[in-house]
Amino acid sequence: CKIVKCAIGIARLDDKSVAYPFFEKSQKLGIKNISMHKGLPLPGRFEDFFKPDDIMQAAKDFPDLNFIVYHSGMKHMLTMLPPGESGIGPDGYLPWTTDLVRMQKENPKVTNVYPELGSVFGHSVVTHPEIAGHLLGQLIDGFGADHVIWGTDCIWWGSPQWLIEAFRRYQISDELQEKYGYAAITAADRDIIFGKNLAALYNIDVAAQRKA
Repeated sequence: CKIVKCAIGIARLDDKSVAYPFFEKSQKLGIKNISMHKGLPLPGRFEDFFKPDDIMQAAKDFPDLNFIVYHSGMKHMLTMLPPGESGIGPDGYLPWTTDLVRMQKENPKVTNVYPELGSVFGHSVVTHPEIAGHLLGQLIDGFGADHVIWGTDCIWWGSPQWLIEAFRRYQISDELQEKYGYAAITAADRDIIFGKNLAALYNIDVAAQRKA
């Protein structure tokens, strides 16, 4: 645990003296999936380490590892936004998440970065549905639905059933689709995001597990 915290909590992921030895050791141990908390920063002097701007270089240097980005790098803890504020900037800008999507588009050959929904979908889908629309619209556009990872952070909230129902029903509004060019979320998108994407990363045979 100390090594993990050192690599992903106090050092940047592109730090060749601290993070890279951790990645190299992970490879030797047969570990392929690196999950990291990005976004939702703790206040204070460590905030910069929560930014996702260090992911692409690490992903390029370690193409055999998968980098799973918890919270999709979103900066805002939506429950703490002042009433009436959305945190959405011009042109649908979501601090840090939009930056992560932009970096992916600038590096289309990088295929080992996977944004995870977790708290940010839960925080937005009920109280800030417009943010949920921008979040999903941008992630699917930039990474593809086959790279978006389902998560709930239900350790904080109890049963995730309400989140499951919310994602089953949620659709990006026609207004956002028309204005920003987001694609509608399809049944096929939901099917793979709900678990098949992550199952593939961990070599889980979904059909065999269901049969068992």
